[in-house]
Amino acid sequence: MTILKTYARLWSDDLDRALPLLEELTGEQPHLRMAFEEVALAAIGDFLVIAGPAEERARYGHGSATVVVDDMDALLTTLASAGAVITTPATPGPTGRFLYARHADGTEIEYVEWTPELVRRIIRP
Repeated sequence: MTILKTYARLWSDDLDRALPLLEELTGEQPHLRMAFEEVALAAIGDFLVIAGPAEERARYGHGSATVVVDDMDALLTTLASAGAVITTPATPGPTGRFLYARHADGTEIEYVEWTPELVRRIIRP
């Protein structure tokens, strides 16, 4: 199992207001932008901006980072051997599959296994 990308999470009331500064700071345009449930998401550089009303953003606040992996099944084995607890089981999502895991030290991370198309487009262009 390999980590392909790690995103720092940024929380915003308004995605369109958050992106211009991040575009300037990173020198990039968002490589991923979508709606998920009641929030809007954009990935730019090594940031994942999660935008929307505070009560909706709070539903995802338990995850301190988003980590893209190449093999979620292998990840599950690694997490289990390290004493992590799966707090949200592997679930299909718009980019592939995701899960949340609380590590033995209490850190909670969102892990995502992207579709092959996204990996080709973003990680291995």
